[in-house]
Amino acid sequence: MAVTRRPRWLVPLGAASALLLAAGGIAWAISGEMGNLPLALIWAGLLALLAFFHAFFPEIRDFVVQRSTRHALNAALMVGVFLLIVALVAAMSVKYKLRVDLTADSRYTLSTQTIKVLKSLPGDVEVIAFYRSDERTRQAMADLLGEYAQHAPRLRFRFVDPDRDPAETMKHGVTSYRTTLLKYGGRQETVGTESENKLTNALIKLIARDVKVFYFVEGHGEKRIGSLEENGYAYLREALERENHQVRELLLMSADKVPDDAAVLVVAGPQSDYAPAELDRIDAFVRKGGRVLVMLDPGGFPRLAQFLAGFGFELGEDLIVDRMSQVYGANFLMPVVVAYYKDHPVTRDFDLATFFPVARSVRIAEDPARGRHELALTSDKSWTTKGPLAKDDEQFDPARHTRGPVGVVGVAAVEAAVGQAGAAAGPEGVKTWGKVLVTGDSDFASNKFLKTAGNRDFVQNMLNWLAEEHILISIRRQEPGLTPLMLTAVQGRVVFWLSVVILPSLVLAAGLGVAARRRRAA
Repeated sequence: MAVTRRPRWLVPLGAASALLLAAGGIAWAISGEMGNLPLALIWAGLLALLAFFHAFFPEIRDFVVQRSTRHALNAALMVGVFLLIVALVAAMSVKYKLRVDLTADSRYTLSTQTIKVLKSLPGDVEVIAFYRSDERTRQAMADLLGEYAQHAPRLRFRFVDPDRDPAETMKHGVTSYRTTLLKYGGRQETVGTESENKLTNALIKLIARDVKVFYFVEGHGEKRIGSLEENGYAYLREALERENHQVRELLLMSADKVPDDAAVLVVAGPQSDYAPAELDRIDAFVRKGGRVLVMLDPGGFPRLAQFLAGFGFELGEDLIVDRMSQVYGANFLMPVVVAYYKDHPVTRDFDLATFFPVARSVRIAEDPARGRHELALTSDKSWTTKGPLAKDDEQFDPARHTRGPVGVVGVAAVEAAVGQAGAAAGPEGVKTWGKVLVTGDSDFASNKFLKTAGNRDFVQNMLNWLAEEHILISIRRQEPGLTPLMLTAVQGRVVFWLSVVILPSLVLAAGLGVAARRRRAA
């Protein structure tokens, strides 16, 4: 069989075609357009490749029909199909995303409050973040704003480097790095750190139509909203003000009436009973459509109890004992609430435990027509006891105690009096209702216990519901920090014996055994 001899210059033709095609592609990528040079290189490469195939067609044909070549082509085809599937999955993941947050405190998931605020944005919100390009925390803010934008199509954000764009920085009056501006409707708010709570609170202030005023009654030893002591309410005041509310004190005994700008009137843990004139002013406020939160600790207060009985509440002259609270590391006089009425806005999506230190029972007959419900109940492991607390009350006695569940929080609606001066006006044919919400304890909202489990969210949700701020009824983001591990008494003893006694004893015994064996061997 004769062998066809080909010119030597045809041998490197294949490598030259590949180089020309690569050079054309690189020139196209650098210039950004298909100009004369990239087009000429690619065209020359294609001609060289065609000439190579024509010159060496017999060799290429013989190579292709070999078994090893077929196997290699099959493998290459399978690899290509696999890469194509990966590319399709990657392309679909850009549009259809599924993320799973496996952190214990859902650190990388937006809180329900933030999501509710984002979904209710009334207009376009612009966010401008002023960060240096090499700022260590820039990526954290970018990730956070990206999460916000996913839930709010009306929120757009961009980053500005103050060093590279000083004109834009001066235009917005920004004087420091790590500053984020939120702009809406001619107003703006400033955030200085990468915090979801601060960013969401700034959004709330930005889109708020008006500022609700909460009045806390004073004059009878109530909790003080400015006190930083354990039984004060300074932390609650701070939390309410972060949500764009105003908090004021009201000396009701010297006032002619509850102020007209009051969104909610709060009676927080009085130490003495109210005078009839004060109760008349609260009654007039409720019956013209006002909203009242009464947090009453165990004790007397017969006039207050009788006043609340007029709205359907029955305040027990008792104490709640709850053995279940010891599971959470609390004492038996701090009932824990895990059962909520699920058909009410305050508690519909609430699933956190709340603690009420030294609480009394609050009962109200279920009446949906009057908006009367028991919102929070203790477990069936609890009971109520009357009279001075004794050692025997730590164990349930059906002869002396009343078995739970026990109501701790109740609510009632009161139809506003028609034609009463100052009554809240509603649309024609729509009734206006006053609302009264009562809790059997006031310490759960104090500085000492506000950050315990769900206490803060619960009291804020109650106040926001009374103020008709339904968008703010949610579970808020807990700031990152220490996460305490609550152990029962039995679990604590198990940890102690395992770590302090058993394991060290085993190590000591093993060491003594090894030493004894070596001594015998010697």
